[in-house]
Formats: sequence, structure tokens, C-alpha cells
Amino acid sequence: MTKKRHSFSYELFKDKCKEHNLKITPQRISVYEELFSSPDHPNADVIFRKVRKTFPNISFDTINRTLLTFAKIGIVRIVEGSGEPKRFDSDIDNHHHFRCMKCNRIIDFQNKFYDNIKIPEDFKKQFTVLNKRVVLEGFCNKCKKTS
Repeated sequence: MTKKRHSFSYELFKDKCKEHNLKITPQRISVYEELFSSPDHPNADVIFRKVRKTFPNISFDTINRTLLTFAKIGIVRIVEGSGEPKRFDSDIDNHHHFRCMKCNRIIDFQNKFYDNIKIPEDFKKQFTVLNKRVVLEGFCNKCKKTS
């Protein structure tokens, strides 16, 4: 059920940046690479602390705006949160999430049934659905043991 880590795509990054007239800077590459190499779904602060090691003068605002721009052009996704800072996911392939309500860990998973959820007709008349993601919430095995 757990999703395998997807492979890095500099070509996708480069193509999407060019398509949206976004300069390919060393800082933007570093932000994308840090997000991509993360084993989880980090927030902007986590990415900021990592990128700042290479670019000490970069600001948190620059990192945050860069991540939001990446989400807008479709090379990353903003992950569902629950009152906490936005978290980001470099995996743009169709998948779903489980969020632990105790430790806030987010786990990717794939499920064909969820991929094929039917949109109600009356809903389709009112809205344009661009993607479908299911978020399951509960306790991960580690937190379940300590509860």
C-alpha cells in the first residue's frame, strides 16, 4: 500500500519553468532538489534551513514564495494540513495520503478504488474537478502503541 519514492526529474522542472517563464536559478534548483530528496512532506521552514546551508543569504520568504510558485505551475503539490504550516510534496503523480493525528506524519499510498471515485452529477454541474485525492486520518502504528 505504501508508495515507492518517485524518480527525480530535472527535465520536468526545467520544462515547467520554461513553460511558465520562470528563470532557472541555482536557488530554485536547490529548493526543488531539497524538497525532492526529502523522505517526507516538509514545510517551508524545513526546506529553508537546508537551502540556507548552501545559500546563507536566502530569506524564508523567498523559499516560501518559491514553493508556492512551484505548486502553482504544477511541479509540487501542497499537502493537506490541519492548522499547521503548509507542507509540500514533490510527487505529482496521482496518490493519496494518510495523516497521523498525533505526530502529523503524512504517508503516501496508492489505491485504484480511490483513484476512480465517481464525482456526483450535481457536483459536476457546479464545479470543475481537476484532481481527486483522499486523505485518511488516524494514528500511525508508532503513535497507536503509545496511546
